[in-house]
Amino acid sequence: MIKPTLWIQPGVVIIYGANLDAAPHSHHAIQLIWPRQNSLCKLNEKHIVGLTIIGSKVVHQLQMSEGWVLLIEPKSELGQELSKKLEEKPCKTLDLPLFNEVKPSDQTDDINKFLAPLFQQLTLKNQALVNSALLCNTLPFTKSTVEDKRIQQLLAKLNQCLHGNCIKPSHWRASQVASQLALSESRFLHLFRQELGIAWRPYLLWRRMMCAIQALINNKSATEAAHLAGFSDSAHLSRTFRNTFGMTIRQALTLFKKVS
Repeated sequence: MIKPTLWIQPGVVIIYGANLDAAPHSHHAIQLIWPRQNSLCKLNEKHIVGLTIIGSKVVHQLQMSEGWVLLIEPKSELGQELSKKLEEKPCKTLDLPLFNEVKPSDQTDDINKFLAPLFQQLTLKNQALVNSALLCNTLPFTKSTVEDKRIQQLLAKLNQCLHGNCIKPSHWRASQVASQLALSESRFLHLFRQELGIAWRPYLLWRRMMCAIQALINNKSATEAAHLAGFSDSAHLSRTFRNTFGMTIRQALTLFKKVS
């Protein structure tokens, strides 16, 4: 049975993996790369020597022999902080040391003890919030910064999918969602892009990918994962997965296996 060291929570996907080799790709999330000390790591064929941030929708190619990868919603509190640190650059390597701590053994491990140094080194502006979150075994700054209550409610419903109860994407047509929110379809689409910085359809595709990954973690086949996440078939899921993450599903599952 595959035991991936991967965690999916609202606002963030966290991976501890080995032998990562991703072809050029881009995605909605802001990406944090934190290689293990003495680990080979290249971003766009250039060696990384520290903690690196990659902006949302920036095309990038990544090779890493071992380390952490965090995919963060741009409109989360952490995403907003990282955007400020990027200073409108596509990517930025910070002058922070690589880590050499004990690595997690599986997804049941408490990742706070591994990631606490990362957040402390980032010196996020609200350190009291960081400390409080770590004490409560939650990740700091993953809360959404979306202000409109109707969009907040919509995101809360989508978050149900992260707990193994994926709501069929066929129920998420823009016209239907707009009606549920008492909005016209055009008003809903405009409001959603305004609040999230991304159109509804590509955002929904991103969330469906999270559902598919969760299904794969739960040892579903690619065909089963595709069905659960609303893709037409496993081939459709595979194409979308490769376009989004720069690797095949098989490569991803190998990446998530325990590091010996």
